[in-house]
Amino acid sequence: MADDSATRRSYQDEAHAIHARDVHFDFSTVPLHYIPGEVLATHVTNVMHLVLPEGERAMAACLAEAMPLIEDERLREEVAGFIGQESMHASSHEGARDHLQSLGLDVASFVAKVAWLADNVLGDHGLSGAAKREWLKERLGLFAGMEHFTAVIGEWLLEADALPRAGMHPTMLDLVRWHGAEEVEHRSVVFDAYMYVDGGYARRARTGLLASGLLLPLFVISTAYLYRKDPSPAKGKNWLYQFASATVRGVIPSFTTFFTEMPRYLRPGFHPSQLGSMDNALRYLAHSPAARA
Repeated sequence: MADDSATRRSYQDEAHAIHARDVHFDFSTVPLHYIPGEVLATHVTNVMHLVLPEGERAMAACLAEAMPLIEDERLREEVAGFIGQESMHASSHEGARDHLQSLGLDVASFVAKVAWLADNVLGDHGLSGAAKREWLKERLGLFAGMEHFTAVIGEWLLEADALPRAGMHPTMLDLVRWHGAEEVEHRSVVFDAYMYVDGGYARRARTGLLASGLLLPLFVISTAYLYRKDPSPAKGKNWLYQFASATVRGVIPSFTTFFTEMPRYLRPGFHPSQLGSMDNALRYLAHSPAARA
């Protein structure tokens, strides 16, 4: 068993149980461009809450595969809570996906391709023995790196005052902020599972860099696809101007995040508990309209 000092420190600093919340969203009044006048920004947000959950589903399967190797009862509890939250994310975002599909945005076909890619690249591949164990460690390292970025984006979603100022539909705003808050809440789980099962710095650094290199193209390709498939004749042609404008005004996170966050993740003493405010996340989860419903 690897050194689990990071796991113990995390539990002492953030001593609360992670659990799936029963949430309900009503998408019936959500328009196609739910950030008014922000077509490209809407589709960047669509990537965050329609495409990325497919990777989270693969991540949950990987954590379930690691469970038999984890003897620490508290870490097992956190992993079980993480898997439950990811399952709720998938079902909640599926409702949004179906609604946008009904408005004419071809989301399902692209999401199916991403799901196929996640299953065929990040699945267990039917390995056994030592090869299975090594591939599990590799996937845990990759997912730990990806979770770093989803936690950072989750923190951004919680603090992005530009979204309500831009008039983002309250249901979609609650959806992405609820998801973002839970990303902050369970930010340490995959990292701690990796540290428990493997814990090697070299693998953590290599897979973290690879995770960053995979997520950035996924964002770009996914946004381009959704923008191209947008059926609205008034979506505008100058997508580059829309992207730059939305970034400057803080309506979408900066793509430079994929580069600026890497030095922090690569510090030997890094732990996800060093990221943003857990209090902000838990406060939002206590007052989220969907959670209270």
